[in-house]
Amino acid sequence: MSLLELAGVSKRYDPAPAPQVLSDVSLSLGEGELAVVWGLRRCGRSTLLRVAAGIEPPSEGVVRFEGKDLSVHGERLLGDGIGFCQKMLRFTDGQTALDHAMVGLLSRWVSPARARKRSDEALERVEAEHCAGMRRHELSVAESVRVALARTLTLLPRIVVIDEPVKGVELSDRDGILRLLRKLADEGVTVLASTGESTGLSEADQGFALGGGQLRSAPAQQRENVVPLRAAGERRAAQM
Repeated sequence: MSLLELAGVSKRYDPAPAPQVLSDVSLSLGEGELAVVWGLRRCGRSTLLRVAAGIEPPSEGVVRFEGKDLSVHGERLLGDGIGFCQKMLRFTDGQTALDHAMVGLLSRWVSPARARKRSDEALERVEAEHCAGMRRHELSVAESVRVALARTLTLLPRIVVIDEPVKGVELSDRDGILRLLRKLADEGVTVLASTGESTGLSEADQGFALGGGQLRSAPAQQRENVVPLRAAGERRAAQM
């Protein structure tokens, strides 16, 4: 059984005749898969991810997580099995990165001591432990993304959904974010992400292209032209 399945999903917004954003979209993700949806601006990528996470209901079709229809169980599963990563760190959620990582647990009445321990572990998991005491304005965009992922991971999701994880990230930091998503998938966490750049398809188990409301497997030549991710040390060696 698939972990996440979209079957014949369409999405349109009122009032009529609003354009149809998604049309008969189907996809299936298993455990530990990294799937990336590529498409041009305003193609519906963000809508697709919100529908897949159960934040918005489809106009037609069905979204299932572990076989459960999200139109029925979505509110319970969001944050408990499905982790939707909000990249923005709001000032109301705390002063330091550790505060932001802890907020989801504290809102579920987890004790402060336990919340701190799990948040420390999550920050280390995303290689952002050095950010723990930093304030929101001191973080780079890449560090903010890592902290947001840590906040999501503290709730132990089976799938992480993240919209455009490298948008606004410095070019030198983008490989690190994409490698982190690959690492999470290799650890067994299914990842569904979106991107506006073909390089975001690198290392994905499944790559999709979204256009005109239709979702298709990304063309092979498009994925073959993506430069494989390499560790920073390997890149430096290649430049010497």
